[in-house]
Amino acid sequence: FYSRDFLPRGSGIVTRRPLVLQLINGKQEFAEFVHCKGRIFTDFEMVRKEIEDETDRATGSNKGISNVPINLKVTSPNVLNLTLIDLPGMTKVAVGDQPPDIETQIRSMIMEFIGKDSCLILAVSPANADLANSDALKIAKEVDPPGTRTIGVITKLDLMDDGTDARDILENKLLPLRRGYIGVVNRSQKDIEGRKDIRQALSNERKFFLGHPSYRHMADRMGTPYLQRVLNQQLTNHIRDTLPSLRNKLQSQLLSMERDVEEYKNFRPDDPTRKTKALMQ
Repeated sequence: FYSRDFLPRGSGIVTRRPLVLQLINGKQEFAEFVHCKGRIFTDFEMVRKEIEDETDRATGSNKGISNVPINLKVTSPNVLNLTLIDLPGMTKVAVGDQPPDIETQIRSMIMEFIGKDSCLILAVSPANADLANSDALKIAKEVDPPGTRTIGVITKLDLMDDGTDARDILENKLLPLRRGYIGVVNRSQKDIEGRKDIRQALSNERKFFLGHPSYRHMADRMGTPYLQRVLNQQLTNHIRDTLPSLRNKLQSQLLSMERDVEEYKNFRPDDPTRKTKALMQ
């Protein structure tokens, strides 16, 4: 997503409700929220504000959380078709209005999504911390032991101590994943506050990988644009692979519902609205 910055950012827990973000390649650029039917957003600062306001409507304004998703659809010529679910980061200590069991609540919320076989897991870990202690990889391993659904993303490569690098991780040698790892360099908090242009940030990211002695040999397999293409391709393949079992599950649910409708109609044969009531039920 090359030119828009609309997800809320800040210190502490910022994502307090799941955000289902559906990217659709199209000629015009605009955004729509499911909870704002008929309203088209073209100002992405207003998109950010609506995410923040809708979060506060469900959770309050003092760091509370909710597992009810916000659904956002963005159509743009600058995106590949891709659906992402942005979940709260793992937290250990309750702040503000958060309950004492905030860690358990967030963990349960994350498991609710990543436990589904139809879901790919994007496990994001910082390069300047021990990968063996990664909360993202640890929780992904619980629901995906063979690592067939997990894609590793390594951030903060530019913040590693001098003389260290993440080459073994990015070459998938340290903690291997079937789908491997991709390194990215995001904007710093200072860059964000200074409104650093995303295009410039992507250019700097590219220069970082090309100029780093440990990463230049894999520069074409690193960076945010490459990650975007990989996610588009892998999600498409994953949908194709899981569609038969999903179709069978939906068909069995449909048959079950049709039986329930018939039973209701037989139970209330004199009710002229029985079919409507049965369908509603």
